[in-house]
Amino acid sequence: MTYDNPLRDPRDRRLPRIAGPCGMVLFGVTGDLSRKKVMPAIYDLANRGLLPPGFSLTGFARRDWADQDFAQIVHDSVKQHARTEFREEVWKQLAEGFRFVPGNFDDDHAFDQLRRTIEELDEVRGTGGNHAFYMAIPPGFFGDVVGQLKEHGLATPAEGSWRRVVVEKPFGHDLESARQLNATLADVFDSGSIFRIDHYLGKETVQNILALRFANEMFEPIWNSNYVDHVQITMAEDIGIGGRAGYYDGIGAARDVIQNHLLQLMSLVAMEEPTNFSADNLRIEKEKVLASITLPRRLDLTTARGQYAAGWAGGEKVEGFLDEEGIKKTSTTETFAAVTLNVENRRWAGVPFYLRTGKRLGRRVTEVAIVFKKAPHLPFAESATEELGKNALVIRVQPDEGITMRFGSKVPGTAMEIRDVNMDFVYGGAFTESSPEAYERLILDVLLGDPPLFPRHEEVELSWKILDPILEHWAKQDAAGKSKPEQYESGGWGPASANAMLARDGRVWRRP
Repeated sequence: MTYDNPLRDPRDRRLPRIAGPCGMVLFGVTGDLSRKKVMPAIYDLANRGLLPPGFSLTGFARRDWADQDFAQIVHDSVKQHARTEFREEVWKQLAEGFRFVPGNFDDDHAFDQLRRTIEELDEVRGTGGNHAFYMAIPPGFFGDVVGQLKEHGLATPAEGSWRRVVVEKPFGHDLESARQLNATLADVFDSGSIFRIDHYLGKETVQNILALRFANEMFEPIWNSNYVDHVQITMAEDIGIGGRAGYYDGIGAARDVIQNHLLQLMSLVAMEEPTNFSADNLRIEKEKVLASITLPRRLDLTTARGQYAAGWAGGEKVEGFLDEEGIKKTSTTETFAAVTLNVENRRWAGVPFYLRTGKRLGRRVTEVAIVFKKAPHLPFAESATEELGKNALVIRVQPDEGITMRFGSKVPGTAMEIRDVNMDFVYGGAFTESSPEAYERLILDVLLGDPPLFPRHEEVELSWKILDPILEHWAKQDAAGKSKPEQYESGGWGPASANAMLARDGRVWRRP
């Protein structure tokens, strides 16, 4: 149920949709994800008037807190991380719906108390039996929690109400574990009630890929192998692993970023036009792309991996990955990964997609670059075009959201000299309203039951089918002592092997 203007056409997306009566249970309230993303996003939604007046937030954690202690945690998180200004009247109304249940994930008494708390909220806050269970916890605990929800009758909604579960990546660590996780969730919740959050899909610029492609006729005729030379998708971070050694070691860059964020971006760039933007039609087209992806035969020549070494980043001297606290000196976990993928269909045959991600790189940036072929004939003197590169369309996902077109233009003067120039579209300069944070959009979509931006289990499993052979190849290389992640200097752009990967194809990485 949503609160909508009864006079508006329900297909009109220009007016905001407001969630109907509901509440959320947040597991893992003490973690960074809850404090930095989920709690501030809930406040921002309330501040924008997109949550119902009786919205309730119940925290569950192994803490001896009262409701007011939990409220203070939320207050501090909102003050520090919220996107919108703090308003006392909004906070007061929101805080009236805060509850806290102390306990462990194997504590039957705690889940009994959680059930009673939800029933009380339905009575005094009018949440109508509609509750979302947000798993801001390590994936290893998903099974325990959803099992408890089932056992204590929390996962089964009454007639006319709903219960939903929200899980964060990683969705498994390989295909087999992803299937086990999907089976665990499907045993308790139906597929339409399972929301897998990939926060990149909530970013405004990611969704603008769909608008750019399907609302503008000028791009469709050239969005294919006749004109596109290759595609580069980059997610670079300038930070190291920080205090995440316990999570990151053994996971690595490929599992952490390529399997979800970058393959999802790739599917949006490569997919065919859907009939409409309903969840089912979007998923069908994305799954077609993922099912069409193949790997080159020589993975030793078409993939690269590395670990950041000591160097300078952000004006500070930083230590290397193997010197980070909690990391074994013998670790083969990669902090940089690059892969070459092919899409075997009529539109993209022969166009390589290069995906790369890494930590401690030159700057924080995520972008998609569609690089076009050179003109087949240039009726200019060779000296006139020696500084002319390939045309490119670059979609900047973060931090400076926007789109850049690179093309050749004549240099002012009497001689015919052509150089590359850029034409920029910047979100902040074109629209007065700032973009909502990704978690705002995604949490609201959960409460509305609107799933287009959430990958289904089929997409997750197809992604692992692509990545697993690469991970197995690297593991065999490690076991045989043939290779290990190459060291690269912090503050640079990755290992030499990544540059060699493109050089073999006569191409170079873009410098974002």
